Amino acid sequence: GERGAERFVRGEFADGTMEHFEGERGAERKVRKEFPSGQVQYYEGGQGAERLVRSELADGTAHHFEGDKGAERLVRTEFADGEVQYYEGEKGAERMVRAEFANGSVQHYEGERGADRIVRAVRADGAVAYFEGGQGAERLVR
Repeated sequence: GERGAERFVRGEFADGTMEHFEGERGAERKVRKEFPSGQVQYYEGGQGAERLVRSELADGTAHHFEGDKGAERLVRTEFADGEVQYYEGEKGAERMVRAEFANGSVQHYEGERGADRIVRAVRADGAVAYFEGGQGAERLVR
């Protein structure tokens, strides 16, 4: 910027990570963080309150977050193959509740994080299958 109006726009770290900022001098806020792995994180919010809203991985996977800074929780993951997973729960306790696939089928899950299990699957043609049993041991019941 002009002399006396310079503002902070980018921070570069020894490990190759770069942070990008926008805003007027004294009110710069982080908007993007790029990692050497190809991961890019996007932020929204004013200076000091920037919250993570999306994280994109090099393989095309995108994680979406909601919540205030420091309490961002995963709400959705989109994969390059068209699968979308939905999550509920507070930060650190998110659990998958539904997965939608490119072919139109949907799987529904119940249970706490790490123990979530499929309870119902709906095919694209509308056929529904119900499951019982713990994670990894689900069995078709009807």
